[in-house]
Amino acid sequence: MAILNRQLRTSGAAPVNHKRVYRIMRAQNLLLARHYTERPDRAHNGKIVTMRSNLRWCSGGLEFTCWNGDIVRGAFIIDTHDREIIAWCAVVNAGISGSDVRDMMLAAVEARFAGHRAPHQVEMLSDNSSAYIAKDTCIFVRQFGLKPCFTPVKSPQSNGISEAFVNTLKRAYVNITPLSDAVTVLGLIAGWFEDYNENHPHSGLKMRSPREFIAAQTATA
Repeated sequence: MAILNRQLRTSGAAPVNHKRVYRIMRAQNLLLARHYTERPDRAHNGKIVTMRSNLRWCSGGLEFTCWNGDIVRGAFIIDTHDREIIAWCAVVNAGISGSDVRDMMLAAVEARFAGHRAPHQVEMLSDNSSAYIAKDTCIFVRQFGLKPCFTPVKSPQSNGISEAFVNTLKRAYVNITPLSDAVTVLGLIAGWFEDYNENHPHSGLKMRSPREFIAAQTATA
């Protein structure tokens, strides 16, 4: 709905009523699966969202199986303020290694700061998987100006922004795409992330995409 009205405003047309569009899409069986959110058993009192970009990034992982049995595993880094996917990596029939994570973090620093080191400390929030807590990784990322931070054990909701993105990716891209084999999927992932960054409306960004939100922030800075 947000994307449709965005296109209409760009062409100078008036926005349409979201209830009418919903009824038409439901009648034509065009609706995506509903997004259900269960209340977590464990409360998390920590602060995840930040007031500016490049203060805290968080990283998470995802996994899905192709029709031929190939297993694709990926990891990504997302900014907790503007929700842009800054960097990502993917492997087939293997686990994400410490080397993969370090390369991804370096790519994120280069993407955001056009250099090999952040000009100020950026918190890097992740879970406690071995690729992130490895001594080599912790030492390596500090050289980029990042500060490793980890969620409490058995509390994935403490990294809620990453979890929300994984749900969005599966609902809006993975679940509606033919996943014949790993080669096909690896050719699609970059496009999924780019479309999410450029076009996917986010309720936490007033129904703007991450790139639209960043552009608006830059214009008012």
